[in-house]
Amino acid sequence: MTESADHPPDPEPRPVRPPDDEGREPLAARLRRARHDLRPVDLRTQAGLVVHLLRWITLGSVSGMLAGVSSAVFLKALDWATRTRIEHGWLLWLLPAAGFVMGYAYWKLAGRAAEGNALIIDEIHEPQAWVPRRMTPLIFFATIGTHLFGGSAGREGTAIQMSGSLTDWFSRATGLGASDRRILLIAAISGGFGAMFGVPIAGAVFGLEVQSIGRVRYEAIVPALTASIVGDLVARGLGIHHETVQLLAVPTGPVFLLKVAAAGLAFGLGGALFIEATHAVKKLVEALIVWPPLRPVLGGLVIIGLVLVAGNRDYLGLSLPIAAEALIGVQLGIEVFLLKLLFTAITLGSGFQGGEVTPLFVMGAALGATLGHLLGVPTPVLAAVGFVAVFAGASNTPLACTIMGIELFGAALAVPVAIGCVVSYVFSSHRSIYGSQRIEIAKGEIGFAPGTAVRDLPRRHWSALWPRRTGHDPT
Repeated sequence: MTESADHPPDPEPRPVRPPDDEGREPLAARLRRARHDLRPVDLRTQAGLVVHLLRWITLGSVSGMLAGVSSAVFLKALDWATRTRIEHGWLLWLLPAAGFVMGYAYWKLAGRAAEGNALIIDEIHEPQAWVPRRMTPLIFFATIGTHLFGGSAGREGTAIQMSGSLTDWFSRATGLGASDRRILLIAAISGGFGAMFGVPIAGAVFGLEVQSIGRVRYEAIVPALTASIVGDLVARGLGIHHETVQLLAVPTGPVFLLKVAAAGLAFGLGGALFIEATHAVKKLVEALIVWPPLRPVLGGLVIIGLVLVAGNRDYLGLSLPIAAEALIGVQLGIEVFLLKLLFTAITLGSGFQGGEVTPLFVMGAALGATLGHLLGVPTPVLAAVGFVAVFAGASNTPLACTIMGIELFGAALAVPVAIGCVVSYVFSSHRSIYGSQRIEIAKGEIGFAPGTAVRDLPRRHWSALWPRRTGHDPT
């Protein structure tokens, strides 16, 4: 067949080097392609990352040192206040008078500092104004006064407020911008929490997790981890020692884990009950007494009455002996959990200053000891799970609380602690001891736009345990 002008001949094919003996592409060709696919190292980018790391490690270390020193001083003062109250029982009768002094001081001097932890979290979400420097002395002396005279409160709120106030003072002095200031406030929360409880990894995660439900702020991970580790090291270096309990005999198997999950429902409900009780006390006291300085006076009188009714002073202060009993296997009745909840809700709801976390630890351990007997689970194991799980539900921080449980009680408890914290977190609904915490990802199908603050949710929100749409579609 002859070729025509309309159909030129096909071009000669390019010679292809034959494959090697095994039928593969030649090695040289493969090496050339691999070199082409490699992404070259950008030395400028890597140098920038080194500068970024060094900068935030430095800033986080400063925040951690401020947190560690302030927490150590506070813990030593708190130990003195607790020993003094126990040695001089008559101090309880001065609780109403101390409440008046505290209430008057906050009414006249505090200003925005009276918002406490909520102010720190609000400034992380939307930086507007510097955290008042007077927050540190006010919360320090007020919390010591609460414990010295017999109020039932904790210590974490004080650590976070002192750390946040001092860190923001440093940010102001060095002229940091709003974005850097926001990240450093997250680090301050981590530093305060890690130094206060001796849990540096949990402290770091707590700061990243606590400001929003469903969001972890990874942009602050370097300073948060640095601040928590440095804060813990500084506090330990200043003579603060934290006790841990290693639980070695931990059951295994699906039946045991199902029982832990069932207990997690109770832990979540317990955290929600505490939040609602504290809010109810606050609203009732505000309705009864218009002048703020008199509200803690009423709360102090009620606490004295409760002590007389209970017949003991076990529920004053931190009440750590109750948690210690639960963790060694003492079976406690449900009334222990309820009384500690009542004492703390009245103390904080009436205007006394202090944290919620340590009382929640005690409530959780007591509730775990009660449930351990009912469910046939070793009391120390379920008390340890409850110790962190009730707080996980009340603060919406399941990751931090799981890590905290491992740091406090050992890796053998990792799986049950994780189950208890996650179930408690889900079942506590969208309540929180931190009212300025925002909902970024809801726990269920709930009709509120992302970014809604917990304090802006309807109070009658029990239906959110099984959420349904309210008619508002955030999308």
